[in-house]
Amino acid sequence: MRHWRLGARSPGRPRRAGLAVVAMVGALALVAAACDSGNGNGGGVSGDASDIAEARNLSDDDIRAALMTYTPSGVHDEYILIASGGHAGQVLVIGMPSMRILRTIAVFTPEPWQGWGYGNVATEEVLDQGNIEGKEINWADTHHPALSETEGDYDGQFVFINDKAGGRVATIDLRDFETKQIVKNPIAINDHGGTFVTPNTEWIIEGGQYATPLGWDYAPIENYNEQYRGMVTFWSFDRDAGRIDPSQSFAMELPPYWQDLCDAGKLVSDGWVFCNSFNTELATGATLEGGEPFEAGASARDNDYLHVINLNRAAEVAAAGGTTDVKGFPVIPLQTSIDEGLLHFVPEPKSPHGVDIAPRGDYIVISGKLDPHVTIYSFEKIMAAIEAGPTETDDYGVPIISLDDAMEAQVELGLGPLHTNFDDQGYGYTSLFLDSAVARWSLGDPYREDGWKLEGTIPVHYNIGHIATAEGDTVSPDGQYLVALNKWSIDRFFPAGPLLPQNFQLIDISGEGEDMQLLYDLPIPDAEPHYVQIIKADKLDPFLVYPEIGYDPATMSVDPNAPKQGEERIERNGDTVEIWMTLVRSHYTPERVEVNQGDRVIWHFTNVDTAQDATHGFALPGYNINLSLEPGETATIEFDADQSGVFTWYCSEFCSALHLEMAGYFLVAP
Repeated sequence: MRHWRLGARSPGRPRRAGLAVVAMVGALALVAAACDSGNGNGGGVSGDASDIAEARNLSDDDIRAALMTYTPSGVHDEYILIASGGHAGQVLVIGMPSMRILRTIAVFTPEPWQGWGYGNVATEEVLDQGNIEGKEINWADTHHPALSETEGDYDGQFVFINDKAGGRVATIDLRDFETKQIVKNPIAINDHGGTFVTPNTEWIIEGGQYATPLGWDYAPIENYNEQYRGMVTFWSFDRDAGRIDPSQSFAMELPPYWQDLCDAGKLVSDGWVFCNSFNTELATGATLEGGEPFEAGASARDNDYLHVINLNRAAEVAAAGGTTDVKGFPVIPLQTSIDEGLLHFVPEPKSPHGVDIAPRGDYIVISGKLDPHVTIYSFEKIMAAIEAGPTETDDYGVPIISLDDAMEAQVELGLGPLHTNFDDQGYGYTSLFLDSAVARWSLGDPYREDGWKLEGTIPVHYNIGHIATAEGDTVSPDGQYLVALNKWSIDRFFPAGPLLPQNFQLIDISGEGEDMQLLYDLPIPDAEPHYVQIIKADKLDPFLVYPEIGYDPATMSVDPNAPKQGEERIERNGDTVEIWMTLVRSHYTPERVEVNQGDRVIWHFTNVDTAQDATHGFALPGYNINLSLEPGETATIEFDADQSGVFTWYCSEFCSALHLEMAGYFLVAP
């Protein structure tokens, strides 16, 4: 018989400070509820906690994991995960340690529940900002969210997200967790190395991916070496306006290697940016012509190049006019970067994927997918090598710093190392894709005296990509928790068809060495998220309701044209009909609108409720219109009444006991 006690822990594991008794009791209630629902292993089990644990064959670690993650109803999570939504084109908001999905933020893709792109003029205008040369693009592949920072710490004000598929970047305001802006990169058809911010969010970094001619104009693939190029873009962010300012932004032309991820320097390395790259072989995928496929051709060399960029100096060069114009966007030519000392290369292990800066900004960590080591570069050594003057260049004339002159250490971790995050104890954590594991390793001086060695690993399920620790890419990581973002789940969940969910796994890293514990599996069924950042919940201060009645989320201010109670009306001006409508539990005013077929309809709405839970919807079937209006919010729709008939609108958010009565008639006379 299995014996356990409340609060049991693995031998040698420190007891978690601050674990509330109510959470312990609640966790047991959760286990009991799960058992009562039936689980295929003694379903319908009842009794006390010991009986349930025995019937379900729960180990001490199982019980501890339940206690660590259970968060009673009404108790908020300590941390919030901001996760990319992958092919869904959105951003996910997840509580931690409960691992409850709290919200989807609509970004690049129409989203009906929030009325994102379904008639709301403001949201359609934001989506239209992402059109590519006039063509509507209504899907995206979001990859790397970046929380805004102040002095290298998350400040909880904004989050930025890139779209790999469209070469776009979006700005999200965390006061209401809504997207305010999308900018299309005019020189790149897609990207991968975005978004990353500088320590005070002056710049948002968008690295490239697959080389094309700048502006993706046509050039024969036979001219790859001469006409194809890489790029990195630095978007200027106006914090007061809460928007990217393209007029103050610029890009740098790079050789036609495939630039991957970037990271901004911090503290001692502030003002510098580091991007890794692959395909320095300049492979072009000529399989039908008898050449090598990309997977072989782009990984033939032993080394690729870490790009070391002097951002502060580059900004000065761009401001002084040292740019050329590509589709109306300023680009620093490659030769100018070489002449001005803006760009240096350092060899890195073959096929790297990710560059991560240690908390003090003193070390740059690179993993090569085909190298079992993590390679650590010294910023101080790189600066010394630049000062001494490199003696070698690549084929494009970019100076190369030797690996021996830049490297601080290498630590052998396992197969397929990818990404690294850090904790507050001087440890790095690196994902191992081929080993399906997370490796913990120690940094050396000044982090730990006995550093630069593997401390332990923990298996994950399966094929981990990105990794995140709590605030683990800031100047002051928290440690305590780690989230593994696994590409496959295979046997972890019920197989609802051949398409499997991704799997986020929460891991307790509060122990030492091998002492790490898997706490929770979270299936992500919407798409393939790539990266998350984890922020302390108390740094976020979102609106519970909009500050004033008639508030426009697009401008984050009161709209003077917003409908007001007592001033609702319908006005006709020729063949244009304009309506000012208010919504309140459980009533629209007016409740009938009559127009003629062919009229242009301009319809303004204000939710005049101020209670926190008083969200109302406006669904107009037949016209593809659905709005979500949070308390105090105003919105406008515009459309042509091109279908005659009788159409009923209704509140699409359950708002009260009289929710079904919250409806009206839109009559379109032939």
